[in-house]
Amino acid sequence: MRVLVTGGLGIVGRPLVQELRKRGHDVWVMDLFHHHDRQYVRCDVGEFRQLQQAFKIANFDYVYHLAAEFGRHNGEDFFETMWKSNVIGTKNMIKLQAQKKFRMVFASSSEIYGDFRGVMAEKMPEKKPIRQLNDYAISKWVNEQQIMNSESRFKTETVRLRLFNSYGPGEYYSPYRSAVCIFIYRALHNMPYTVYTENCRSLTYIDDMVNAMANVMNNFKPREVYNISGDHNVTMKEVSDTILKILGKDDSLVNYESVEKYNALKKIADNTKAKRDLGYRTSVSLDKGLKRTAEWQKKVY
Repeated sequence: MRVLVTGGLGIVGRPLVQELRKRGHDVWVMDLFHHHDRQYVRCDVGEFRQLQQAFKIANFDYVYHLAAEFGRHNGEDFFETMWKSNVIGTKNMIKLQAQKKFRMVFASSSEIYGDFRGVMAEKMPEKKPIRQLNDYAISKWVNEQQIMNSESRFKTETVRLRLFNSYGPGEYYSPYRSAVCIFIYRALHNMPYTVYTENCRSLTYIDDMVNAMANVMNNFKPREVYNISGDHNVTMKEVSDTILKILGKDDSLVNYESVEKYNALKKIADNTKAKRDLGYRTSVSLDKGLKRTAEWQKKVY
């Protein structure tokens, strides 16, 4: 299959491109930066002309649409870029999808479940009103609404994946990255960081996430939505404690607070459908995954 991965230089996009190529697909990469890959196209998905030009290169059977601005704090500090990339970018993509009829796999987020405190099953947002707690979360739910409207109006075919707390090697540090990335980087460099002790997450190791994402093409079911999440829920204090143990550090520079405002308290995912249809499985334990991530950061930094 000929496949395009938008956001293909990102934390999830890069290993996904590698996995799809390993499986024999003809994979093109799209992102914001100049890059050396022979099948790479530079494009801002928020600019329709650029996206339109990019699609003149080839006809794609599938598009994995990962290009987006990530994170709730990033979405507040750089909200103009976030809304343009996430919402206008996705609108541009589905307009082209209606014309060119490619199948799309869309990377949504666990953030769309907002303040829901129960087990997060895929059908729940359509049955129960949810209040998303930040602009990034709102943008991803808007994206899903855009896609569902396109499916109804233009008969486009899309699978939505709600990604839960990915972590692993390949995530370069910034203050806007994931908690695992921030904890490891700051502990390594003897910098303070904050842990919200009551927050609970379903962490998903990057290799397990990418494997399930690549499997979508093997069993593509238009209009389906899947939670891609780890099997076990852990508190962020447990995550921090494990990282400190791996690095041989104490918690003297850790600031403990109970709850972070405007963030989901607990993310408890039902991943039954992903296991059934996409062959998802947790193959890397949290201890092993955190150790691999820490070792990668040591080499990089």
